[in-house]
Amino acid sequence: MSIFTPTNQIRLTNVAVVRMKRGGKRFEIACYKNKVVGWRSGVEKDLDEVLQTHSVFVNVSKGQVAKKEDLISAFGTDDQTEICKQILTKGEVQVSDKERHTQLEQMFRDIATIVADKCVNPETKRPYTVILIERAMKDIHYSVKPNKSTKQQALEVIRQLKENMKIERAHMRLRFILPVREGKKLKEKLKPLIKVVESEDFGDQLEIVCLIDPGCFREIDELIQRETKGKGSLEVLSLKDVEEGDEKFE
Repeated sequence: MSIFTPTNQIRLTNVAVVRMKRGGKRFEIACYKNKVVGWRSGVEKDLDEVLQTHSVFVNVSKGQVAKKEDLISAFGTDDQTEICKQILTKGEVQVSDKERHTQLEQMFRDIATIVADKCVNPETKRPYTVILIERAMKDIHYSVKPNKSTKQQALEVIRQLKENMKIERAHMRLRFILPVREGKKLKEKLKPLIKVVESEDFGDQLEIVCLIDPGCFREIDELIQRETKGKGSLEVLSLKDVEEGDEKFE
């Protein structure tokens, strides 16, 4: 027994669909899963590694291929490869509810990992565990934003968590070596950007070891270079000032 398949139907499996609406009609292309992001970021350059077929569809799941006259009307060409490139670059990736849920769960975990890596309890200087940060994020009902980077969201989470728990970004430990003449004046400008001065030594040069908020690093670096005209130096002694061991809930 043979099954008749209309010539304008193509069946595909394990597919990621990218959709675009143009001229009042819907057009779709069939891509391999996880390849669309690679193409858009420039990591994947081989179109055949991204597209399952160079055909343009009106409905991938039903295997319905777009008509030539509709392509010309919408895109001004019937070159399917070129149209596929347009849809691939500008179209909207369709994901199932299950895939979206898995993606959001992974992003939630990634955000918690970044927060745990960057933060400490300011009283004990001990880092928090990822599990504890995840629990705290659930307590404040943090909702992941799929269109924002995990790093951006981690900074937002830190800001929100500060309202409910003792948490702050771990300080960076820096050493400044400054010419004495510029050093005294520059020290006053640096004061508002420094959290703790650990040591200060006046000799042929002014040497300061201090703790800063990582968010101030670029401003401090630019200030030293500008005010000393490149004669001063800045050395990172440690990226995180933390005590050993993890912070646990009592």
